[in-house]
Amino acid sequence: MDGNRPTGVALLALLYAISAALCVAGALFPMSPDTPVRLAWGLAAVGALGAALLWWRRDRLGDRAVHLAVALMSVLIGVLAWRSATAVGIVGLGPAMVAVGLFCGHQLTAPATRLHLAFLVTATTAGALAAAPSGFAVPWLTMTVTVVVVAEAQSRLSGRLHQAAATDPLTGLANRRAWEAGAERSLAHALRSGEPLTVAVLDLDGFKAINDEDGHHAGDVLLRSLARAWSSELRTADLLGRYGGDEFVLCLPATDAPAATELLGRLRAGHPASWSAGTATAAPGDSVSGLLLRADAELYRQKRRSRRPA
Repeated sequence: MDGNRPTGVALLALLYAISAALCVAGALFPMSPDTPVRLAWGLAAVGALGAALLWWRRDRLGDRAVHLAVALMSVLIGVLAWRSATAVGIVGLGPAMVAVGLFCGHQLTAPATRLHLAFLVTATTAGALAAAPSGFAVPWLTMTVTVVVVAEAQSRLSGRLHQAAATDPLTGLANRRAWEAGAERSLAHALRSGEPLTVAVLDLDGFKAINDEDGHHAGDVLLRSLARAWSSELRTADLLGRYGGDEFVLCLPATDAPAATELLGRLRAGHPASWSAGTATAAPGDSVSGLLLRADAELYRQKRRSRRPA
């Protein structure tokens, strides 16, 4: 699930609550004498219960539960289409389908969004085809195509926005916020599994002099060059980020202190620029902020030692 999880789950809870309210309105003010009032009341109860559960669990709900909740909403819309008494009632489910599609496009990954869209269209079309009314084929086709197009556009837009929000524009690396989020996930896994994890802080030597003597463009070129050289030496699981200015951070899952030292040696060999580094290996009870503090302290001990006359 992309984005802020509690906010996304709260939004899904709101969709359930609005659906429940609309079902109550449909039960109180039926569109025709054949409107399934009992079903509307039943779906209203399901929607209200779903909204309450989602809101209650919004800080702790896992991905599987979110996907199940979205799929259930698709099924419920399909049931409403099946039991609709009029063609207008069937086509009137379009806004609900658009809402589900927009939620998926904004909160879920692109592959997950497409899977949910396929399920939504299949479930609701099956319900519509099994319904008693007829004569809605063209508006139904128009509506389903609109749902798919709108959701796909939202998914692509959200993907670009998430990428821009997580990426340092100069180097293309993870920015501070994205790196910390990724490091938190890696540390949580390491603490659960007992695997080692090491964090490193890397700081360029004499970077201010480069900017002062050769201009900021030269400094930018150096930062981009270092980012490319370091990235080529890292594993897929390793997370390199720009923390600010000329300071970079590394999160190295399944890496103890000696292995981290070996990796830093390879990074030094891959680029002629001079830089200093400090590392900290996770211990039980550690946090990312605590690891960064220890690594930063080690970095400045290294810098002080390098400045001492021989």
